[in-house]
Amino acid sequence: MTTPAISVKGLIKRFGQAEVLHGIDLDIPQGQVSCLIGPSGSGKSTLLRCMAFLEEATAGLIFINGEPLGFSEGAQGVPVRLPAARIRSVRSQIGMVFQQFNLWPHMTALGNVSEALKTVHRVGRREAEERAMLQLKKVGLEDRAGHYPSQLSGGQQQRVAIARALALEPKIMLFDEPTSSLDPELTGEVLNVMRALAADGMTMVVVSHEIGFAAAVCQQIAFLDKGRLLLTGTPQEIFGKPRHPRLELFLDTYLDRGAAMLV
Repeated sequence: MTTPAISVKGLIKRFGQAEVLHGIDLDIPQGQVSCLIGPSGSGKSTLLRCMAFLEEATAGLIFINGEPLGFSEGAQGVPVRLPAARIRSVRSQIGMVFQQFNLWPHMTALGNVSEALKTVHRVGRREAEERAMLQLKKVGLEDRAGHYPSQLSGGQQQRVAIARALALEPKIMLFDEPTSSLDPELTGEVLNVMRALAADGMTMVVVSHEIGFAAAVCQQIAFLDKGRLLLTGTPQEIFGKPRHPRLELFLDTYLDRGAAMLV
């Protein structure tokens, strides 16, 4: 059996006294696109941030391509924190794209994409810029390499952010509502880039309210509600009828109500 790209086991996350994730068990298959859907406040983004170790789980374990992330299971099942160098090594397999683009305003698109290659991976400037240009070409922005973020549309800025993450050659890409701050026309630009990545076989986990994208592109859908994983399956299994009552209510109150017809 193929090792999952990400395996989440018994994940609990608390902020103070508030428990926002309740014992999540979820495997993310290799080379597939998995979408996390659910109402606002259901824990989708928190789960994604735990997968990237941007948030530390209160309990439970996460494995990236079979390697423990952050903590491993010690004696009597007590989690043991791994050394920082080991955590960095495992995290390097993951690229992440956020709701906000977080581009450096004083750098061009090329500079934004090449900077981490130069400062983190110690790649020479020429090679870093050559590799950055390849990624800008992949997202359709090679002709905007010399433009600053203020000269780019929101969709173009998000595509630069995707290129920046891809430049570090991650094995897994995480997307946290990457189109939530874009208007519908610009949303299409970003989703098309993500469709192309999916076609290339990139392992992706996407938190999104774009139900149509989830139905058409994702091979696995995970539906969360109030910090619990209620359903996991293919789009046909999740969106086909009869549906779970909570999912039915979610879809009925969602703007893209016809999205399930895409499966």
